[in-house]
Amino acid sequence: MTVSGRRSGRLSVAGLIAMRPGSRTRLCHRLRTHPAGKGMRRSMGERDFIALIDGVRQLVKAPIVLVWDRLNTHVFCAMRQLIAEREWLTVFLLPAYSPDLNPVEGVWAHVKRSLANLAVVALDRLETLVRNRLKRLQHRPDTLDGFIAGTGLPLDTPTSP
Repeated sequence: MTVSGRRSGRLSVAGLIAMRPGSRTRLCHRLRTHPAGKGMRRSMGERDFIALIDGVRQLVKAPIVLVWDRLNTHVFCAMRQLIAEREWLTVFLLPAYSPDLNPVEGVWAHVKRSLANLAVVALDRLETLVRNRLKRLQHRPDTLDGFIAGTGLPLDTPTSP
């Protein structure tokens, strides 16, 4: 997300929906601001995504199966190496160009709709607004379950033959 005004910077948001049998569905996210300027990184890197995943691990205290889109940062060699270092993490990649299978896309659409028609001039104000919107969603597990259901993917535990 960018802010109106020249050279104001950028806000990156990464998130995932965590499900655990017997527990409520959770939204976990990480925000990062990127100052404007030539040569400055304008997106999240591998370490940002791993910090999010490590934070979720601390929260759920269980092995994690992560279903991920094919964002270039998610599939870089450096990311594969960071994933391999975590024996409790299993990653499956969604097919290319399949945002309809990613429940977090529903989260982003929901947040963006809630920010429609707002003219934000300061990056810190945008960050506060996005944080508040995401925090509200954290307390709405039924809405998060709806984003998952919207993918049409079966979430049943496979039965043994």
